[in-house]
Amino acid sequence: MSDDTQSSTAQGNADAGTSPGGPDDRTPTTGAASGSVPVSVVGPGDGETIVLGSTRLRILEDGSNTGHRLGIAESVLAPHTPGPPQHRHAQHDEGFYVTSGSVRFTVGETDHDAAAGTLVMVPTGAPHTFANVTDRPAVMLSTFTPDLYVQYFRDLQDMIADGRELTREANIEAMTHYATEPATDFA
Repeated sequence: MSDDTQSSTAQGNADAGTSPGGPDDRTPTTGAASGSVPVSVVGPGDGETIVLGSTRLRILEDGSNTGHRLGIAESVLAPHTPGPPQHRHAQHDEGFYVTSGSVRFTVGETDHDAAAGTLVMVPTGAPHTFANVTDRPAVMLSTFTPDLYVQYFRDLQDMIADGRELTREANIEAMTHYATEPATDFA
C-alpha cells in the first residue's frame, strides 16, 4: 500500500472515529491481503437499520460494494409476525438462512417450518412468503441476487415515515417497482 493510500485510509478512519482495521471500521480498506480491491467490513450493530412494524432489518450489503450483484440483510422477526403477501420475483433470486428461532416459509400451498441452520433458496419465479408463527423471535439472513430488492425495504420504510399504513395493498404496490408481483394463484 502506498504512503498516500495509507494516509487517506487512516484519515478516513479518523473521520469515522475508528482506528485503521479496528472492529468498528466500516471504511472499505485495501492492502496486501485484498490487493487493490476495496473490502467492506460491517461489524455488529453497524449497517443501515430499517424498521417495518414488528420486523427490524439491518442492511449488511446494499450492493454498493458488489457491483450490485448481491444484497444482504439480517431480519429480526418478532413473535407472531406475518410476512408479506405471497409473491414472485422476476429479476432476482432470494435466499434465507435462519440463524435463530424458526420461520415458516410458504411456497405455493406448501408450508416449511425452517429451524435455525436451515437455508431456503427461492429462484426467480417461485411463489413464496414467510412468517414467524412462534412465541419466540426469529432471525434470518437474506440474500438478493442482484441487489434489486434492498430498495424495496427502504420504500416501505418511507411509506411508514410518510404516515401511510403498511397494508397488503401498499406492500404489493411497492413490490411492483422491483419486478415482483403477488402470487394471486396462492393468495
